[in-house]
Amino acid sequence: MKNYKLFTATKVGSLEIKNHIVMAPMTRCRAIGNIPNDMMATYYQQRASAGLIIAEGTSPSPNGLGYARIPGIFSEAQIAGWKKTTAAVHQRGGKIMVQLMHTGRISHILNMQQGSEIIAPSALKASGQMWTDAKHMQDYPTPKAMTAEDIVSTRAAYVTAANNAIEAGFDGVELHGANGYLLEEFLSPNSNIRTDKYCGSIENRCRFVIEVAIAVAAAIGKDKTGIRLSPYGVAGDMPIYDEIDATYDYLSKELNKLDIAYIHLVDHSAMGAPMVPIEIKKRIRSNFKNTLISCGGYDKESAEADLNNGLFDLIGFGRPFINNPDLVGRLEFDHELSQSLNTDLFYSADEKGYTDYPK
Repeated sequence: MKNYKLFTATKVGSLEIKNHIVMAPMTRCRAIGNIPNDMMATYYQQRASAGLIIAEGTSPSPNGLGYARIPGIFSEAQIAGWKKTTAAVHQRGGKIMVQLMHTGRISHILNMQQGSEIIAPSALKASGQMWTDAKHMQDYPTPKAMTAEDIVSTRAAYVTAANNAIEAGFDGVELHGANGYLLEEFLSPNSNIRTDKYCGSIENRCRFVIEVAIAVAAAIGKDKTGIRLSPYGVAGDMPIYDEIDATYDYLSKELNKLDIAYIHLVDHSAMGAPMVPIEIKKRIRSNFKNTLISCGGYDKESAEADLNNGLFDLIGFGRPFINNPDLVGRLEFDHELSQSLNTDLFYSADEKGYTDYPK
């Protein structure tokens, strides 16, 4: 029987994990009132056989709560709620980090708390719509361009959220720099037309992302800090631009200097998005010396191949974990994967299509 590297123990940062499989962060919209609950603790505990779970996008501040029923990690109630999840995962021998996701302009005020505002690098409206519980589908509004004070306070909010994550029992944090949300909005000249030191050159457009990474790593430890990137991702109305390769070449070199635990690359081509060219993957691999995670469209054999060819160190699985809570065991022992995936229940509010998939 073939020995698969995929199922052997390894490390990410200073964290020892039991296999090379990552459960990717997936928004599931079960945090009623934006507070993590018992149902969420059950969901993550069911999937604790993953080497590393990266919990769903979680807002570092009230201004980042763009979607209906997504969790935050900026209040005492949210910290207390997340403690249930981290304890449940650790009880099963799993490791779990939280993804800090400020949605930026991909937001709607009907999904946010009173007194919040939609902020972005520039006052540029994204095309498209999002769900609100109050009025169903709504157009994205035009965000407020962040002031210098907004940049300082938002960076500070990431640091506070990272500290809160450690208090809540998480093993670290992942900065969400992908999918058209706030951090990627700074990276792209399509969403960032500022006239200050945060725009123009590649160095300037990467500045806020790097500043956040520096601040978070200083607060909780570089070995507990990762970041997710999506070069060539078009989610959130993010068209491909001329300097995209050069941007991620520069950014990955700068992140390597910070010695953070990992970069998590997502390739959504399996779901119809443009394919991330192998050249930029290889360039980031060459630039970044710590753990490199890849996610997007993998099966057992393709995951093993990318581990063995040295391109990536860990492999992320997303949707297969939804309807296969015991995905790791099914992959390892060649058990058939469940195909009963109800996409209509991805973002609903109860346990149906969430914690009721059988092992």
